[in-house]
Amino acid sequence: MRLLPCGDAAVLAELDDLDAVLDLYGALLDTALSGVVDVVPAARTLLVRFDPSKTDAGAVARTLRSTRPRGGSSRPKHAPVEIPVRYDGDDLPDVARLTGLPEAEVVDLHTSIEWTVAFVGFAPGFGYLVGGDERLHVPRRDDPRTRVPTGSVGLAGPFSGVYPRDSPGGWQLIGRTDAVLWDLDRDPPALLVPGARVRFRDVG
Repeated sequence: MRLLPCGDAAVLAELDDLDAVLDLYGALLDTALSGVVDVVPAARTLLVRFDPSKTDAGAVARTLRSTRPRGGSSRPKHAPVEIPVRYDGDDLPDVARLTGLPEAEVVDLHTSIEWTVAFVGFAPGFGYLVGGDERLHVPRRDDPRTRVPTGSVGLAGPFSGVYPRDSPGGWQLIGRTDAVLWDLDRDPPALLVPGARVRFRDVG
C-alpha cells in the first residue's frame, strides 16, 4: 500500500488491484474511524476524507496501515438490487460475435449471476459492476457514441454498468432499463452504492 496526501483533508491509498481495494474498503467499514467523513473506493485506489478538526493525515495513515483486510467476507453486505432489463441493445449482436455465444446465452449469463458494485464514477449514479462470467469480458467500442440514452445497460472489459443519464460513452450496449439510477429526492440519491449486490432480470 502506498499512501499519499490528497489536499489537506484526505489520504489516498494506492493498492495492487481492485480486489485489494474492495477488501480494505470492507474492513474499514467495520472499523471505528474517528474523524473520517467518507471512504471512496476506485479501481486501484481508496480515498479517505477526514475532518481536520477531529483527526489528521498521520492518524488516518496509521489506521490504514494497521487495518487487516479479511478477504471477501469483510466486504460490505447490502440487500440485492434488482434491475429489470429489456435486452435489445444495439451492440448485443456485436457482443455475441465477440464472445462467440448466441445472443440468448449472453442474456442468460448476464442475468444468471449476482454482480457487485465495485465503485462508482464517470457520472453521478454510475456503478462499475464486477463478478460477471469471464465469457462476457468484451472490449469497449472502437467508436464511442456521442450520446448514450439514459438507462442503457452495457459491458466493457470485466465491468457491467447502467448509464444514469444521457451522456457520451463507449461501452457495448446490450439492453435498457427504466430503473432510476440517480434521484436527488432519494436517500442516498444513488441506487447503486459500493458493495451493493445487483441482479439483472430479463423482462423481454
